[in-house]
Amino acid sequence: MEKIPITRKGLENLRQQLEHLVNVERPKNIKAIEEARSHGDLSENAEYHAAKERQSFLEGKINELQSVINQSEVIDVDEGPADTVVFGRTVLLYNVQTDEEVEYQLVGPYESAPEKGKISVTSPLGQALIGREVGDAVKVRTPNGIQEYEILEIR
Repeated sequence: MEKIPITRKGLENLRQQLEHLVNVERPKNIKAIEEARSHGDLSENAEYHAAKERQSFLEGKINELQSVINQSEVIDVDEGPADTVVFGRTVLLYNVQTDEEVEYQLVGPYESAPEKGKISVTSPLGQALIGREVGDAVKVRTPNGIQEYEILEIR
């Protein structure tokens, strides 16, 4: 079983999501199924079918979160000198094509949120950055073509 890298905060967030699904969403859905059942004929009961679909979705998500949590390996973000890009580091990049600076923290795949400045170490850009240093040029193949970045800072 392959381990999934994650930060302590990321693992805590997954545990909170799981707890919410198990203790809030699942019981709420069970009540919705019971209420829909009380309306009679189940073969033509849209509320019942929707609640059963929701139940299937919830159980799938609960199983996925349990699996990810069990496979997770917490990697402490090193607060020491940042001379190379490693898991947990925040990297300031200069995008050569757009003439813009972007900042990303490298996190595990279940913490990734590019809109919040967090990219997965397993993403094409994340993989290209690992092991690099300030001043290195990095080329990454994306759906929009090859993007070129220069590493300005590592924190």
